[in-house]
Amino acid sequence: AVVSTQSGHYGRGKDEGTTVSPKKHTMQPIVTGTSVLGIRTKEGVVIAADTLGSYGSLARFRDIQRLMKVNDSTIIGGFGDYADFQFLMKLLRQQTIDDEVVGDGVYRDAPAIHNWLRCVLYNRRTKFNPLWNTIVVAGKNYGGEPYLGYVDKIGVAFEEKTVATGFGSYIALPMMRKAMDENPDMGVEEAKAVLKRCLRVLFYRDCRSLNRFQIGVVSAGETSISEPMSADTDWSIGANPSGYE
Repeated sequence: AVVSTQSGHYGRGKDEGTTVSPKKHTMQPIVTGTSVLGIRTKEGVVIAADTLGSYGSLARFRDIQRLMKVNDSTIIGGFGDYADFQFLMKLLRQQTIDDEVVGDGVYRDAPAIHNWLRCVLYNRRTKFNPLWNTIVVAGKNYGGEPYLGYVDKIGVAFEEKTVATGFGSYIALPMMRKAMDENPDMGVEEAKAVLKRCLRVLFYRDCRSLNRFQIGVVSAGETSISEPMSADTDWSIGANPSGYE
């Protein structure tokens, strides 16, 4: 949906061959992705998101990629409007190309990319034309230390050990925090297992989720995004809840 940001009469301009049109802004997201989850461990950072693009309540696109490898230090995950996320990915790819062309060995680490995204999203918010996204930034800084950041569509940004967007902030985030409290020295493989469990629960509970997801890892020796995978499910639990007949 779009809305005009100008007022007045619209019609033929001074040049009769041109037509003046109102400027339009997006008022709500159209094709959207749901939860993105992230855990920062001592060994590295693990991030996960499913591959569903929902058109309203319709599970329209089942094979979109909401995780993007920016460079060897950073992976981002996008929640919200997929077209706006594609726009951000296009800008980040061009930045990476520019860094490689210069060839001086300097690159943008995860904190730099997180800060750049904060500036871009806040700038668009101040123009009353926001990018309808929440972005999770997983990676490492120049010193090789794991980094996990969050920034929403109005530029609110922070760094944390566990982050989640969308419905995952209500269901998956408490699960991740509990797992971190019980195992403060959690490794990458253990973090993957926690995220798989969270994604399975979200598939049960979030009608905008899909049991097809990708997991990204940024560690000292690895920066990769997995092929789409699925979690084992057990729908026999559907007979247990009562009071909804």
